[in-house]
Amino acid sequence: MPFLPLRDVPLPEDTRDTYDEWLEAIDRELDRPDCDRFELCRRILTDLYYPSTARTDPEELPTATRIGLLQMDSRNVTLEPEYYNELDVEKYREVKPLIWLWEMFDKSPLGENIHLGVRFRRLLARRIFKRCGKNFKAFQFVKLSFGYNLEVGDDVVVHRHVLLDDRGGIVLGDGASIADFANVYSHTHDIVDPDVVMTPKTVIEEGVRVTYHATILAGVRLAKDSMLGALGVATRDTEEHHLHLGIPARPAKRKPEGVKSGPAPPDPLADI
Repeated sequence: MPFLPLRDVPLPEDTRDTYDEWLEAIDRELDRPDCDRFELCRRILTDLYYPSTARTDPEELPTATRIGLLQMDSRNVTLEPEYYNELDVEKYREVKPLIWLWEMFDKSPLGENIHLGVRFRRLLARRIFKRCGKNFKAFQFVKLSFGYNLEVGDDVVVHRHVLLDDRGGIVLGDGASIADFANVYSHTHDIVDPDVVMTPKTVIEEGVRVTYHATILAGVRLAKDSMLGALGVATRDTEEHHLHLGIPARPAKRKPEGVKSGPAPPDPLADI
């Protein structure tokens, strides 16, 4: 079986320097005790989406453009989690502009840039999540709920179009990997009265792999080194070192132990 670690992808030196300068400036500003996160978000997104309006009187712009400019400031938008009754308003106020910045960055021309995007989301994640370990990688269009109820270990990877519904809390253990279009829930509705909502914590332990289009229901614990197969739906806790398949997902086979394809390769997207 071929051993295919990630390769390094060089960028022009001037390009890397420009990216680093931009990210470091945002990082420094977010570190300031008096940082206005809403204003920072507004300024960055306006620079990305409407740079030509910087010296324009808003009253001279078309109404649709003025409305577009309003969306650059997260104080002018409402997000679904704000309608949830159990929302901690103060905690969410701290993270809302960063979540909006994350989502709007992904929709911008910069969002598909892996080198820049992984680093940008990482510096936001460290300020959104309850805990964020080293080398966290999130790719395009990851969707968060509260954000502040996420506990993420070291070397965690979350791929494209993943939903992390952390209403009740989600834990992602060291080395966990969640593949494209997976859904992780931590809330569920009563079968009779949908206004009755339960919010048990969902735990994905160390070394777990969640594969394409899989779903993990609220309160489930995926045990260490287990794997949830493509399209699988985890309705109950998994067994350590086992592959689980199906709807509902059940143990299908035990994973081989102690088999490594090669030494751990350098990670080109690791923390610098």
